[in-house]
Amino acid sequence: MAALVREDGARGPEKGRRGCEHYDRGCLLKAPCCDKLYTCRLCHDNKEDHQLDRFKVKEVQCINCEKIQHAQQTCEECSTLFGEYYCSICHLFDKDKKQYHCESCGICRIGPKEDFFHCLKCNLCLAMNLQGKHKCIENVSRQNCPICLEDIHTSRVVAHVLPCGHLLHRTCYEEMLKEGYRCPLCMHSAVDMTRYWRQLDDEVAQTPMPSEYQNMTVDILCNDCNGRSTVQFHILGMKCNICESYNTAQAGGCRISLDQQ
Repeated sequence: MAALVREDGARGPEKGRRGCEHYDRGCLLKAPCCDKLYTCRLCHDNKEDHQLDRFKVKEVQCINCEKIQHAQQTCEECSTLFGEYYCSICHLFDKDKKQYHCESCGICRIGPKEDFFHCLKCNLCLAMNLQGKHKCIENVSRQNCPICLEDIHTSRVVAHVLPCGHLLHRTCYEEMLKEGYRCPLCMHSAVDMTRYWRQLDDEVAQTPMPSEYQNMTVDILCNDCNGRSTVQFHILGMKCNICESYNTAQAGGCRISLDQQ
């Protein structure tokens, strides 16, 4: 009988143990790349120096009777249910999370299916409330998360779509908001900042610059609308004349307005 490779790397039988930290399942996958038995592809990839191709899995081992057999939903020997959900393409076994296999994505997604649509340009399943209301970026999910630099398309972590169209892992997005408000790729505001901009209007109005700076102007580039403006310099921030955002960057040196000298 083939050796069972546990999550701690040890070898030997561990009969009856169900699943791992990643999935709830009643079988082990026989990796076609190294002929070792692992609870899931993630457990395999964490221990080996290569990745398990989920689509090439042909055999599994029942955790109860330990019979190695063709990948299927129920053990042919003892009738153990390997997974409430089973995909014969991805060889995904798990408890029922309303999963569905998306042909366009090429992998299984957590549903329910009717709550999602596949955006052909983004090449990703998105929530129905984003249909026609998100900025498309071609094959955006095929890029790694700019925060953790890990894969987004096949990740078990839900992807969050920013207003600019870029994707982050939901957990990375929540961590990002603790430190800032801008997309790490394009610097566009990741949340609606309107209320904060109006508060900043009041702070700027109540904080006049010293006389030697009051006639000073500067060219700015807005990260939100990509527009360019020439505005009065202020230490608290320079407001875009086009969209009224303070998410701007200085695009030139300061100068004194000659008509105000």
